Amino acid sequence: MEFTVSDEQAAKRLDVFLTGRLDQAESRSDVQRSIKAGDVSIDGRIVKRVSLKVSTGQLIVVADDVESGPRETVSTNISLNVVYEDEDIAVIDKPVGMTVHPGAGHIDDTLANAAVYRWPRIVDIGESDRPGIVHRLDRDTSGLMVIALSKQAYKGLNELIRKREMTRIYTALVCGVPKTREGVVDAPIGRDPHHRTRQAVDEAGRPSRTHYRVDYEIGDFAYLEVRLETGRMHQIRVHLEAIGHAVVGDQTYGKHAGSLIKNLNRQFLHASRLEFEHPVSGESLSISSDLPQDLQRALDSLK
Repeated sequence: MEFTVSDEQAAKRLDVFLTGRLDQAESRSDVQRSIKAGDVSIDGRIVKRVSLKVSTGQLIVVADDVESGPRETVSTNISLNVVYEDEDIAVIDKPVGMTVHPGAGHIDDTLANAAVYRWPRIVDIGESDRPGIVHRLDRDTSGLMVIALSKQAYKGLNELIRKREMTRIYTALVCGVPKTREGVVDAPIGRDPHHRTRQAVDEAGRPSRTHYRVDYEIGDFAYLEVRLETGRMHQIRVHLEAIGHAVVGDQTYGKHAGSLIKNLNRQFLHASRLEFEHPVSGESLSISSDLPQDLQRALDSLK
């Protein structure tokens, strides 16, 4: 595919210029991954810097294989905290800072890379760039994730999520105290039209529901148990901010919530419990994860 930069497009970043022009590129991260892989050239010279500014008249060529689909996830020896494992599924307690699957800036250091190393057989399960993965957590959200180790389990787990039969419980510390001790945020979520990396409540978005319960109050903060009914990108953070109670430490949706607690360097959000029927055996599973040390220290500093 070839594109010529017009006067109006000049000075745009290369990844911004290409985003939306490639049929299979659903987001800027897809485009960035292709650029870093050497699939893009400008005036005959391969470029790998996503932030490069384009100029009027430049010929930008995208290799044919960019649209052939995601690349296979490479195997990387990274330690995983596996809290449950059998022949068909594994539950991992993901640490803060770990990206779930490869994307821009994270090609071989993700949970998916580590999973392929530990369970090589999963390379053919699900999508090639996120083998075995049926749901995800944000990079700066810690906690429990289940991955499929067999094709039967992959199909079954996806079905549980589709039917909303997998209970996903999170722990969150939010700014302010909700007026009701329990509530439901029922508001559709879609991509923020002004910030492509953000999500927003949007009437044209996908139906989204989040349940919350106030466990206790700490001064101007509330400690919540949050349950996902649906699983949209950034759903909890978007919904809680929308009702005026942003997650403490959230630099993206929290506005001034990002620096309210000293030494807290991420959002106070932890996937603390998973409950579901095993997709193969039918056994009822309930798996919990304690609050990580950094969040516990932040909580203790308030108490």
